[in-house]
Amino acid sequence: MPRITFIEPDGTVRTVEAAHDESAMQAAKRNGIDGIIGECGGSCICATCHCHVDQAWLTRVGPAGDIEADVLEFEATDVRPESRLACQIPITDALAGLVLHVVGRSR
Repeated sequence: MPRITFIEPDGTVRTVEAAHDESAMQAAKRNGIDGIIGECGGSCICATCHCHVDQAWLTRVGPAGDIEADVLEFEATDVRPESRLACQIPITDALAGLVLHVVGRSR
């Protein structure tokens, strides 16, 4: 199982194991990561799983898709070029070691 490191809003660093058939949001919720709410259950409509992808991982994770970018623009705060919704990051072996900085709450 790939491991993902979440840096919570208070600076707490937590590394969790993620299954290949889940999103980063699902792994975060299953492990009680603070700031990842996932209110919409992964439907890409609420931005309550907003995170910033660590600079070292931007290329591997890739940019937000059009719908995700719209949700970030209209629903999230502190949006940056490295912003992604954790529900839209599928876990693969290529993302083992991924680091996500949790932003959390929507507007």
